[in-house]
Amino acid sequence: MDNLYLENSPIAYYIDDTANTEWLVFIHAAFVDHRMFEKQFEYFTGKYNLLAIDILGHGNSIRAHKGDNIEKLSYWIDRIFQKHNITAAHFAGVSLGSLFIQDFANKYESKVLSLACFGGYEINNFDIKKQKANSKVQIKMMLKALFSIKWFAKANKKISAYSNDAQNAFYNMNIQFKKSSFTYLSGLNKLVNKYPKKERNYKLLVGCGEHDIPTEIEIVNEWAEYEKCDKIIFKDAGHCVNMDAPQEFNIALEKFLQKCQS
Repeated sequence: MDNLYLENSPIAYYIDDTANTEWLVFIHAAFVDHRMFEKQFEYFTGKYNLLAIDILGHGNSIRAHKGDNIEKLSYWIDRIFQKHNITAAHFAGVSLGSLFIQDFANKYESKVLSLACFGGYEINNFDIKKQKANSKVQIKMMLKALFSIKWFAKANKKISAYSNDAQNAFYNMNIQFKKSSFTYLSGLNKLVNKYPKKERNYKLLVGCGEHDIPTEIEIVNEWAEYEKCDKIIFKDAGHCVNMDAPQEFNIALEKFLQKCQS
């Protein structure tokens, strides 16, 4: 995939437009970058035109200008769409990425063909009480990062991935995350409950791994129930399901995308 930069922004993105068909956009989890989707790029190349984005403060999206913040990601994605004449796309996001694809759908619904959200929650109907189950763990992790990114990455890989291979891959990306980038993540709250919940004009898939934290599994089950949407709980997978169970993930996502086209 070609490594490109969006003009007058810090955003790095990656494109493979050789399929001459619909577009599929991938947005990664916190503390890693677009490389978490390597197995997906291999599988979907030639089947869909592919776009992957490094979130601000992650991967190669680190050359921020004054005024740049994480709330602008949807705007930057739309600029990428305009630059490459992308009228609409399917979106797949894992963890943090699932929040951003929902934010894009809030702002540019006509440009969304479908959403596939894994390890996330519904940002227009967010129950703060459920987040408390994660808060203590997140605070402890942040404290570790203040002392050492390697120490942080070593602990973080165990709650972000289940298999040894996925944990090692996650760690190798996480150790490149810079402490200064934590400041960008503080803006996430401004994406939550900002828009009223409304009926979707596109199909939705939600999911997580069976070894994710119990609260996340509960959130996914409840989300699928009230949305009446597709759901999948991946076996032998933790939070970053696409890394723990890449083949199962790829097949499930492809089936969902084919359903969206029917």
